[in-house]
Amino acid sequence: MTLPRQRGLTEQAADAAIDTACRLLRLPSIRNEFNEIADRAVKDQMTYRGFLAELLMTECDDRSRRRSERRIKAAGFPREKSLRAFDFDANPNIDAATVHTLASCEWIKKSQPLCLIGDSGTGKSHMLIALGTEAAMKGYRVRYTLATKLVNELVEAADEKQLNKTIARYGRVDLLCIDELGYMELDRRGAELLFQVLTEREEKNSVAIASNESFGGWTKTFTDPRLCAAIVDRLTFNGTIIETGTDSYRLASTRARAEVTAAAS
Repeated sequence: MTLPRQRGLTEQAADAAIDTACRLLRLPSIRNEFNEIADRAVKDQMTYRGFLAELLMTECDDRSRRRSERRIKAAGFPREKSLRAFDFDANPNIDAATVHTLASCEWIKKSQPLCLIGDSGTGKSHMLIALGTEAAMKGYRVRYTLATKLVNELVEAADEKQLNKTIARYGRVDLLCIDELGYMELDRRGAELLFQVLTEREEKNSVAIASNESFGGWTKTFTDPRLCAAIVDRLTFNGTIIETGTDSYRLASTRARAEVTAAAS
C-alpha cells in the first residue's frame, strides 16, 4: 500500500496520515503517544532530530517493556514478587548486598547455580521468584516450577515416550527455578529423571532452587545416597548458597498482628 503524499497537509490530515502509517509499520507506541510528544516538542523547541529520537525511543522502550512482560508471563511464576518488596531487616540471615549482586544476573550469564536453603516462611520462594523476575526483565528466558510438578511432568513424558523432548525444552531456558525441593520424598525413577534435567543443564544454563532442607537432609528426598550426592554436586558447583535461616518471617508477622489486635481490644 502506498500512502498519498502532498505538501501542506492540514493538522487533521497529518494526524490521519501518521495514524495510518503507524498502523502499517506496526508502531503502536508512536501512534498512541505522538500527539503528546509533538506538543512537548513544540513547547521544548526540540530540533527535528531530537523529535525523531524521542519518537523512536518511545517505541523502543515500550517494545522492551512488552517483551519483559511476555518473558515474565512465560516463566509461569505463581505470583508477583520483587526484590524491592523484600524485607531484609526482617531476615538478617540474608545479605542484601549478595542478593543485589545476584540481581545483576552475571551468574546466569556464567551458567552458575543458586541454592536458597531455609525453613518455611524465611523468604526462599519470594527470593526465587524475585530473582527470576529480574532475569526475565534483563532478557533471559526463565521457567519456574515446583519440584514435584516437574517430576510428575517428566514421568508422564517418559510414559508417553516424549522424555527427550521434555528434557530438551527444560534445557533450553536460561534459568530454571525449582521451588519446594525437599518437601516430598521422590521415588528412584522420579529422582533419576530430575537428575537428567540437571545433567542436561550442567555448566550450560543456570538452575536456582529453593529447599526447606539442608543438603544433609536431602537423603530423605533422594533416597539413593550416590544419586543424592550427584544432584547436590550439580546444584552447588561454582554456585551461590544462601541460607535463609529457621525463623519464619510469616509466623513472626502473624504474631505481631495478633499482639497489636489484642492490645487494641
